[in-house]
Amino acid sequence: MSTSERGLSLIELLVFIVVVGIAVTGVLSVYSLNARSSADPMVRKQALAVAESLLEEVLAKPYTYCDPDDANVETAQNASVGPLGCATTPEGMGPEAGETRTANLTPYDNVNDYNNFQMTSGIDDLSGNAVPGLTGYTASVQVQPPPVPLTGIPASETLLVTVTVNAPGNQSVSLSGYRTRYAPNL
Repeated sequence: MSTSERGLSLIELLVFIVVVGIAVTGVLSVYSLNARSSADPMVRKQALAVAESLLEEVLAKPYTYCDPDDANVETAQNASVGPLGCATTPEGMGPEAGETRTANLTPYDNVNDYNNFQMTSGIDDLSGNAVPGLTGYTASVQVQPPPVPLTGIPASETLLVTVTVNAPGNQSVSLSGYRTRYAPNL
């Protein structure tokens, strides 16, 4: 037999099949593990939608020196009580007594009111009703001065709002936005 007519022996072919089989098994097991532990895209999208909605809700509120129910809310130039400040109620961090997110008569009416707000047993709408399908989610809001002032805007006139939503499967989404106080005091 000449060297140009040589082929594979049965043993060489079997060794090749075993080696390829082991390699394919390894690749498929890694793929399977990745598929099982990867984030569920629907859960992540829902968490992102909740975070975006809550951040939009907070940032839409006024950022004033005085509580929006105060007589001088439109004219106050600082948070003190007096001629240039509030008539009676300077706005502080956190809600005023009796205010809740879902109250009809005394709802959150300022960005500051949402500081340390939490939904710990599912997501509720503005009426306080549980949103179906989101019972396994939690949300929290932090409102604070920014760690670094924005260019050209005093730190005392800016708030950093951070919304964090935790979803089933140890998924977490965190979104942040800035709210500035601007003329007159909105």
